[in-house]
Amino acid sequence: MPKILVVDDELPVRELLQRILKESGYEVTQASNGKQALDLFDQELYHLVVTDLSMPGMDGMAVLRAIKEREPSVPVLLITAFATIDTAVEAIKAGAYDYITKPFDPDDLAITIKNALAHKHLFDENRVLKQRLEDVEKRSSIIGNAPRMKEVFHLIDKVAPTDATVLIAGESGTGKELVARRLHEASNRAAQTMLSINCGALPETLLESELFGYEKGSFTGAASAKQGIFKAADKGTLFLDEIGEMPPPLQVKLLRVLQDKRILTVGGREAVPVDVRIIAATNRDLKEEVEAGRFRDDLYYRINVFMIPLPPLRERREDIPLLLSHFIKRYNQEFGKGVETVSPTLMRFFLEYDWPGNIRELENYVERAILMTDGKQLQLSALQREVDDGATQMTSAEGGFLPFREAKEKFEREYILDLLERFEGVVARASQAAHIPRPNFYEKLKKYGISPEGVRSRARPADEP
Repeated sequence: MPKILVVDDELPVRELLQRILKESGYEVTQASNGKQALDLFDQELYHLVVTDLSMPGMDGMAVLRAIKEREPSVPVLLITAFATIDTAVEAIKAGAYDYITKPFDPDDLAITIKNALAHKHLFDENRVLKQRLEDVEKRSSIIGNAPRMKEVFHLIDKVAPTDATVLIAGESGTGKELVARRLHEASNRAAQTMLSINCGALPETLLESELFGYEKGSFTGAASAKQGIFKAADKGTLFLDEIGEMPPPLQVKLLRVLQDKRILTVGGREAVPVDVRIIAATNRDLKEEVEAGRFRDDLYYRINVFMIPLPPLRERREDIPLLLSHFIKRYNQEFGKGVETVSPTLMRFFLEYDWPGNIRELENYVERAILMTDGKQLQLSALQREVDDGATQMTSAEGGFLPFREAKEKFEREYILDLLERFEGVVARASQAAHIPRPNFYEKLKKYGISPEGVRSRARPADEP
């Protein structure tokens, strides 16, 4: 049943509108002023707003603009006792669907509202179709013919049509979010929303508010209620990225939601039912996290109903030429280039490099190489900055070329040193800039005997203790 918000400072007008609209089968909520209307709009989903133009304080035009800022798809109908051409033009320019003059004819009002709701329905359908097209385009980025990837596609096809909770496991940069999108696109929820949140990107209190929403006045700064991502994804899919980073107190609350299928907003007193399919992803070994006491075992078993393991790029090197072709095509279009091939030397580098940042790192290399290339073939020299002057660094003291693996290791060591110096020895920032998981970055430091403390001491001013 469509929900309509009626805004008017005169009670008799609100009561008349409510009676007319209820007789037409609509659910109606009243607001006596603009501020109350916006508070209600922030707390509930409305399909249409009917507001008086002339009201004390916040008038109808201000309400119209505020509604359009919050949700452009919701039609707003203005009611005025003094309609003029200028008023009509201003209202339509501000985004009003239409306006009606007092005294209004109930039949005319019903027809206008019916048309406005039909317009919204078409708008929403087009938005869903556009999102699905975007999802299909993103889905096509899952590229691979390697046996490990064929198994991934097989698992996706098996579990996608169900509502089973899925855990996607893999290193950073292996394409976990792309797999999540394909699962959603191939599910019976494809016409609904898919939302995502990175559980490691927000502090605990903010993450809780984003997940479950909050009530007005529940904490300092909560001037109005806010819907959480769980409720916003109702009937659709919620992707919990890097779930292994979720703080323990929130793990308890998430477990309760998965068990009860109800959420409690921050500051709320009554749990609200939600129908959401959960897809989670992690770059950690959650079994090890459970054994170490950092992740709840009961939550682990709840989210690990069906696991899809993603292989790192170094374990599917045969897919690198396919991925290169895909990224070259993408960045040719973006930068207006005409690259067609990759030189044998550069291809050998791509095939033998370990790719700690996986596909994301490969894409980054290709993007930079194409920016540096004017011809039709990517050369190793296109990555001169990345390999510290390219071929010069690949030569031995006698002038001959170093063995490829030795040259690659030399490049890696210089690259990591350069990153650490740029970020004054802060490993967290250096690994993030390189798109390399921090544990992998530490392994590289150990391998090459690089000390972050030594880099920090060199970066510190001489007179600083």
